[in-house]
Amino acid sequence: MTIRALCVYCGSSSQVRPSHLEAARELGTLAARAAVDIVYGGGRVGMMGAVAAGAQAAGGRVVGIIPQHLEDLEAGNRSATEYLVVDSMHARKQLMAERSDAFCALPGGLGTLDEAFEIITWRQLKLHDKPIIFVNLEGFWDPLLRLVEHQTAEGYLRGGSAGLFHVVERVDQVLEAAANAPRPSLPDKIERM
Repeated sequence: MTIRALCVYCGSSSQVRPSHLEAARELGTLAARAAVDIVYGGGRVGMMGAVAAGAQAAGGRVVGIIPQHLEDLEAGNRSATEYLVVDSMHARKQLMAERSDAFCALPGGLGTLDEAFEIITWRQLKLHDKPIIFVNLEGFWDPLLRLVEHQTAEGYLRGGSAGLFHVVERVDQVLEAAANAPRPSLPDKIERM
C-alpha cells in the first residue's frame, strides 16, 4: 500500500520523557525521507512540535490542522507547510482523517486517546479501513492494551483488536507497518460524515 500522508496523534506537553520527544522527531524525519507528508494537530510544542520539526528539518511537508480556539492561544505552528485553522475539534479530526492514508498514535494524553479511539471506532463501524498503528514506546501503551484485552474478555469487543489496529515498538517500524497493511477495500466514508 502506498502511504502519501501519515496522520500522527500525539501529546502537546513538553514535560515528557526526552526519549519520546526524540522518537517523535525521528518519525518526522523518517516520513520526510520517504516523501510521506505528516498530518497532525498543528501544535508547535511537545510531541506535536517535535514530529513537525523533524519532518521540516528533513525537507518534508507538514500539514497542521488546528481549531480556532487553540490558534487564539498562539499554540499553533504557523511555519507548517500547510496550516489550516478550523472551527472545532470535530472539524479538525475529520479533516485530519480525510487528508491521511494511515494513522499513528505516539504517546500522549486524553486528546491523543480521543483522536486515536475515534478513528479506531470509525474503522470498526466500516467508515474506513486505513491502517492504524500504536507506537508502544518503552511500553507506554501497555496499560491501554491490557484494557482492550479486558474489554474483549468481557464481551464488549468482539474479535479483539485484530484488524482494528497494529502495535509496533519503535518509530522506525511505522511506515513499514502501514505500507504492509492490507490495501483498503472499503469506500472511504469519512468525508461524508
